[in-house]
Amino acid sequence: MQAAPHNSAPDPDGTSEPASQGAPIDPALATLRRLEQEFARILDTSAESSAAADNPVSDGASETTAGEPIFVTRPFLPPFDEVEPLLRRIWQTRVLTNGGPYHRELEGRLRDHLGVPQVALCNNATTALIVGLRSLGLSGEVITTPYSFVATSHALLWSGLTPVFVDVDPRTLNLDPARIEDAITPRTSAILPVHCYGHPCDVEAIDAIARRHRLKVIYDAAHAFGVRRKGRSVLNYGDLSVLSFHATKVFNTFEGGAIICADPARKDQIDKLKNFGHDGETSVVDVGLNGKMSEMNAALGLVQLNYVDAAHARRQAIDAAYREGLRQVRGVRCLEDSGEDTANYAYFPILLGPDYPISRDALNEALKRDGIHPRRYFYPLISEYPMYRTLPSARREHLPVAAAAAESVLCLPIYPDLDEAIVARIIRRIANP
Repeated sequence: MQAAPHNSAPDPDGTSEPASQGAPIDPALATLRRLEQEFARILDTSAESSAAADNPVSDGASETTAGEPIFVTRPFLPPFDEVEPLLRRIWQTRVLTNGGPYHRELEGRLRDHLGVPQVALCNNATTALIVGLRSLGLSGEVITTPYSFVATSHALLWSGLTPVFVDVDPRTLNLDPARIEDAITPRTSAILPVHCYGHPCDVEAIDAIARRHRLKVIYDAAHAFGVRRKGRSVLNYGDLSVLSFHATKVFNTFEGGAIICADPARKDQIDKLKNFGHDGETSVVDVGLNGKMSEMNAALGLVQLNYVDAAHARRQAIDAAYREGLRQVRGVRCLEDSGEDTANYAYFPILLGPDYPISRDALNEALKRDGIHPRRYFYPLISEYPMYRTLPSARREHLPVAAAAAESVLCLPIYPDLDEAIVARIIRRIANP
């Protein structure tokens, strides 16, 4: 079935959604509608916007009626009038950076919200990774995953460390603990796993391996804001965890990041490293860099925290709608959770099997022609980029699971104000390529 052109409004004759009074309502879409209404109420949107959320064929669905392209994500922003007073205060005080009042307040509120001991804010997650690696005094080799955004391994190279790639678990696409020990050598100093798509690694197994071999563990938790496992934050595992607050993340400060650690002494060291290594006005104690978060970013983060739970509920409803709609589509596998008791629904990856009618890349192009822009997260593998491909561990035959995932994955659009009619249209397009 050919999908409707992306610049057309949803058609009340049923091409976008059944409009019959007697038609049964899909439970996933019903949940989506209910949470969409609540999200609209929390954001204090106009009555017209609320009506559009309740009626999927309403002209209020601006993404559909205007024919705007639908990208894999869109940054959530709170009402500007709630941010403006904080900005005015910055203009009045002229405190722009260097651990100002909003910076300090955001660190405290994030500690409480996430349930972690220490939070050190940074200007972005890549800087945070580099600072975190430096704080642990690492050298030699670090075992990591080839299936991630390239910044994970770039931080190792910037730190003078050699990545050693290990294959991923076929069910979770996270670093496979069963393969880690075979990669450990006398030069290994740490393990750098990634909570891919926000699904936690097998943290207990990884931490046990690290203790056995006296290795440090730093988790790239860029996707894992708010994720909990066995009643506690997944950020509390390992020696350090690093968060991203980039514009596309579940919680954003435009740009930003944070290092989570267990003790005040480590945080004090990290705070010095992200401020050129300064310890007071005239003393420099380490080779630091400028990794501080500005007051502007921290102010936005303070307001964003007021909406993160509502945004999470919307993501959860969209996730449920995708799963219900794609459940019976042959050749489509929706990635399941990996043991978290609180997920954050940061991404919605599907993996296409050999019994799907067309290739992953063909579906990607078909969706783009329909105004939908998914992403092949993560393709190609990090190990296939020129600065890594000559490493012995980068050989494709050593990484069969990661290589297969990179060739079959497609992340579908998911963000809080994604219209339910668009979600339904994406499902139909995948079901009828």
